[in-house]
Amino acid sequence: MSQNLTRAPGSARFSGRDFTGEELAAIRSWLAQAKLCREQLARRVCQEFGWLNAQGKLKTMSCKVALLRMQRAGLIVLPPPLNPSPNRRTKPGAEWLLPLPESPLALSAKQLRQVRLEVVQTKAERALYHQHLQQHHYLGAGSMAGAQLRYLARSGGAVVGALGFGASAWLVAGRDRFIGWSDTSRRRRLHLVVNNHRFLILPWVRTPNLGSRLLALASRRLGADWLERYGYRPVLLETFVEQERFPGTCYRAANWVEVGTTKGRGKLEKNHQTILPLKHILLYPLHKNFRAILAG
Repeated sequence: MSQNLTRAPGSARFSGRDFTGEELAAIRSWLAQAKLCREQLARRVCQEFGWLNAQGKLKTMSCKVALLRMQRAGLIVLPPPLNPSPNRRTKPGAEWLLPLPESPLALSAKQLRQVRLEVVQTKAERALYHQHLQQHHYLGAGSMAGAQLRYLARSGGAVVGALGFGASAWLVAGRDRFIGWSDTSRRRRLHLVVNNHRFLILPWVRTPNLGSRLLALASRRLGADWLERYGYRPVLLETFVEQERFPGTCYRAANWVEVGTTKGRGKLEKNHQTILPLKHILLYPLHKNFRAILAG
């Protein structure tokens, strides 16, 4: 979510929250007076400003992203990170790469019905998810801010795919028209929309209908998994499929609805120019009354 420096005088929006001029000044003061690492600063910001999720927990992940964007906007200067992000590794060494199977994997109809999704929870599962995405997804593993869930898809003991879900896009014209959102409702209820951030079927898995099967499994269980972790249920899923790369067949087969196309401007482009690939906007309702809930 991009910052907006033209709101109230001295205020700015980061990670879906408006920071007043006084709050920004307080953050600069804390940085000057105390030797805080980024994690400590994020916790203090959330505690002092009451930035909590639906469960009453500190939104430190969203806050760390907001602080980083404040720095990029020239508003603050953060201390160096204690642990640089592994996502910056662009050319992993051979010891980091997972071994490739010797032959393709084709699932039988029975095996396809028994494919399951498992929530990524342990450090080892997170490493496995990250390595598969870095090695086999054209966008890499990427990073997600705020509330998020990751799944590994397994057949027996073998991983066959991975899905990641996180915070929704701030402004999407086609999606917002489809919902019938006012600007106020969108700001208040955007957390009820969840973005399918990554979707990967491992390249050696050759099984028709596996993609739509995994999407169907995810749509059936994500609401309960999100509720257990974050204390509320999302009511709508969204994703963006790059037009020149993929037709989005598996999403349509899983009953996702196309509601438009992105304009290719990105969240920071201000000159109305197409600078990014165009993408299909696809949505999947998790609740039959999603429009009424999102409109409030």
